[in-house]
Amino acid sequence: MAMQDTKIIGDSFEVGARFQRYWDTSMANAFFCGELGAGLFFVSFLFDFVPGMVTGMLITGIFKSFFHITHMGVPMKSWRAILRPDRSWISRGLIGIVFYLLFGTLHSLNMTFDLQASLGLGTAAGNLIQFFAACAALVVMTYQGFAMSHSTAISLWNTLLMPLSSLLYALTGGAVLTILMGWNSLFAMTTSGQKHLTSETLLLLLISAIVVASILYSANNRSRGGKVSVRLLLTGSFRQPFWYLVTGAGFILPALLLWVAPGNFIAVLVAATGILVGYYSYRVLIFKSGVYEPMSGFR
Repeated sequence: MAMQDTKIIGDSFEVGARFQRYWDTSMANAFFCGELGAGLFFVSFLFDFVPGMVTGMLITGIFKSFFHITHMGVPMKSWRAILRPDRSWISRGLIGIVFYLLFGTLHSLNMTFDLQASLGLGTAAGNLIQFFAACAALVVMTYQGFAMSHSTAISLWNTLLMPLSSLLYALTGGAVLTILMGWNSLFAMTTSGQKHLTSETLLLLLISAIVVASILYSANNRSRGGKVSVRLLLTGSFRQPFWYLVTGAGFILPALLLWVAPGNFIAVLVAATGILVGYYSYRVLIFKSGVYEPMSGFR
């Protein structure tokens, strides 16, 4: 049976879809900074690129924390969110952030000052630090998507594709920033690593576009609330930022630039800007277009 057209009712006492308003732009900023910082750290970690790792931790540690605090009504009690790892992805994510910053810092210091040798630590200790740092960064890149996917009342979010989109966007942003930051240092002596990372960034862009399209397709066919969210993004009030920023600037423009001129710094810089603009726009719009499932009627 075809789904009936569902209207948005705001705060009026009617049957229809209502916007979620708890997670707003400040939360989108926090999600963006957390995922981007962890993505930059992880890609730089794979290349043993310490400046990238340190920058990634700073982005997550400073900016993500700031935007989370501005969102919370009682910031001094925010630490309590870490107490429920058995039932909350937010709690697991906060633990992941602590591990990420702790072991990421230890690994960066070890890479810079060879603490492993100076303190007489064995190879196993260094490998363990690397393992915890990488695993924690993966948690930070994905836990916010998992938290959103558990929101059963918001059909657009209620899919395991949500944490996958978080991971892909984080890795794509981290990869293109690593290329830029390492242009005159990490990739100065050889361009083979840069070429490989550029090709991988193009592949990540393609997969990210497919995942975003799949999220919309799934939501549109799952429920009336999902249909409303998709309509808002594709043909409604959010259509211009979605098509121009998320799709045009975030996918099409960088893909063309990285394919046509992968060795040109200006082209890569413009591509990186487009990717980050599209990534941030996606983060904001996915919150703004989230609507609660409408009630079927009043009893």
